[in-house]
Amino acid sequence: MKLIDLHEDMGVTSQRADIISSTEQSNLREISRFEDAVIFGVCFPHISVVNDRAEELSKQYGHPARSTVPLWDDLMEQLKFYKYLERKGLVSIVKNHSDIMKQGTKLLLSLEGTDCLRDPFDLYLLHDLGLRAVGLTWNYDTKFAAAAMSRKDYGLTGSGVELIEIANSNNMIVDVAHASRNTIIDTCSLSRKPVISSHGNAKGVFNHVRNLDDESIGAIVKTGGVVGITGIMSTLGKEPSIDDMVKHMLYVGDNFGWDHVALGTDFLGIDDTPRGFESISKVKDLAEKLGDRADQVMWQNPLRVISQVLHE
Repeated sequence: MKLIDLHEDMGVTSQRADIISSTEQSNLREISRFEDAVIFGVCFPHISVVNDRAEELSKQYGHPARSTVPLWDDLMEQLKFYKYLERKGLVSIVKNHSDIMKQGTKLLLSLEGTDCLRDPFDLYLLHDLGLRAVGLTWNYDTKFAAAAMSRKDYGLTGSGVELIEIANSNNMIVDVAHASRNTIIDTCSLSRKPVISSHGNAKGVFNHVRNLDDESIGAIVKTGGVVGITGIMSTLGKEPSIDDMVKHMLYVGDNFGWDHVALGTDFLGIDDTPRGFESISKVKDLAEKLGDRADQVMWQNPLRVISQVLHE
């Protein structure tokens, strides 16, 4: 079968484990078993492996332990890792829609959160380095947008508006996973191209702060985008399983249209996995449960968005 996974945290995980062959949730060896695969290879320059010096400073000054590596430098290290994989012939990096047709495993490089950016114009640099998707927030607010866990949902800022415009003009996918409700509505109203939520579930199935309410899903759908249903345990239900993932897919598909359902596993970014969905190989079990909808969800829908946004 063919697979497009909208979110795997390969970049940050590569700093502490071998994602080529040995990480349990997902690795390039297992991904290569699919007939065709495009993985959104995420750069997550928020939390690096905390070293002893950072831990010492944390105790001394009473603030949470963070890496002493500046976020921009951390981003560059993760991008260099992806470039290494490409040089070794292990993956191809997707830069335009025609790259999807290349043989082998393909990575579409994505940024999770914009707090590492100095200003919106950094997107021009990141585009030149191969980045093709930008997630506006992680779990905290930035100078561009409010996050889902914000204490004051201010939506997009002026700089955030400029960020969306630059992303659109440079054929970069805008991702509202982790974003607040107002940020999602603002982004979808502004964007001239399909918007995605790479890894999130439906609040109509399970009420969680990270899940999308109906208005947010509807806004994404109006852009022609997709919602990547995810394996994040806390967002699925009380006893999370692969069947809960199907429930969230059914909710979006039956209520908003099956053209807008996709998969964003969040593998390598979650500590625990839903029962029955422990690794990338279990995607085939998920496909069986979806039946005739499987190819549409796992391939056709996200392929449409990639092709539309990256088309030059």
